[in-house]
Amino acid sequence: MESPFQYREGQLTCDGVPLSSIAAECGTPVYVYSAQGILDRFRAYEDVLAAIPHKICYAVKANANLAILGLLARSGCGFDIVSAGELFRVLRAGGDPASIVFSGVGKTAGEIEYALTKGIHSFNCESHAELATLSSVAVSLGRTVSLSIRVNPDVDAATHPYISTGMRDHKFGIDINKAPALYERAASLPGISPEGVSCHIGSQIMDPAPLLEAVVKVVDLAQQLIRAGLPIRHLDLGGGLGVAYTNEQRTPAIANYLKEVIRLVGESKLTVMVEPGRSIVAESGALLTMVLAKKTSPSKQFIIVDAAMNDLIRPSLYQAYHEIVPVAKSEGPHEIADVVGPVCETGDFLARERSMPPVKAGDLLAVLTAGAYGFVLSSNYNARPRVAEVLVGGGTFRTVRTRESFEDLVRGETL
Repeated sequence: MESPFQYREGQLTCDGVPLSSIAAECGTPVYVYSAQGILDRFRAYEDVLAAIPHKICYAVKANANLAILGLLARSGCGFDIVSAGELFRVLRAGGDPASIVFSGVGKTAGEIEYALTKGIHSFNCESHAELATLSSVAVSLGRTVSLSIRVNPDVDAATHPYISTGMRDHKFGIDINKAPALYERAASLPGISPEGVSCHIGSQIMDPAPLLEAVVKVVDLAQQLIRAGLPIRHLDLGGGLGVAYTNEQRTPAIANYLKEVIRLVGESKLTVMVEPGRSIVAESGALLTMVLAKKTSPSKQFIIVDAAMNDLIRPSLYQAYHEIVPVAKSEGPHEIADVVGPVCETGDFLARERSMPPVKAGDLLAVLTAGAYGFVLSSNYNARPRVAEVLVGGGTFRTVRTRESFEDLVRGETL
């Protein structure tokens, strides 16, 4: 699937709109997203799964901008949430409560009550204690909770340890070997109905083999539970499919992965739920930043830009790689440099030891594949206002989040 970000006549564009015109109107740093790119990737899931009962629940944590949530909601997408705040955002964006799944290892009683009163589809339960809380809250409201128990299949996702979630020593889920006993316990509690089996082994998985290994284990468990008389109706297979962050990588084909899922689920007639996040939005987003200065130390070259680790923390937090390219193509010998921001931390960098084309103060750079886990992980560290967000569509663009002001930095505080 082609990237929305392409050069035209030497200028980098998003779906044909020059990024330089966006920067001129909105300033920098600024996140830019392609509406068409996001919809194309959602439809890549929808088109293949149309052959079986299914529901695609976009993982809100990847990018929670209201305009993006609304774009997906209007296309019939469901949502995977991990907090009451994410539920609020989805509802504000027009999401259907009946297509919302509540995941996460630490739901509070207040969050569960809020979700139940809004009529969400189901909960992915992660512990014995959560079962008891779900039952208690449901009984107090006179409602019945549909739930899946998230099982931990002990599958190595072969990804960064911070975003691997399917091994026995991770905080997520229930050991799959102990799950039948917990399902029996769930069936005995008032106010709850165990109707699904859930699994999610991690994020940014480039080889689908571990995902498919987990599917086999989840299907086997579901069949075992059905034979035991439980009303299992759906399989929640989570997300995790990765994207290419470098030119040397290749994004896994969504269609090929899903065809294997369909084959493994077989004739079960269970509804398949998937929760993609990164694979829908990552490649459709970029962070624009301006070069402030260049600096040479005895051992390094630095390109200082106006975006920082508070705007995009992935390089500092995960040692993640993002391609960084000039908005206006430049010719000349490349140099090895660190691309760094203004934050007062040595860990404030967007790239280290990177081969960069010639740039000068005032030039624009685009940090690519930044549509997922970019703005959602941003902060006001160093009292830096959070940046604007722009959505491109129909040959034009609009601001879908205004840049924060200094007044926004102190909103809610008192002397």
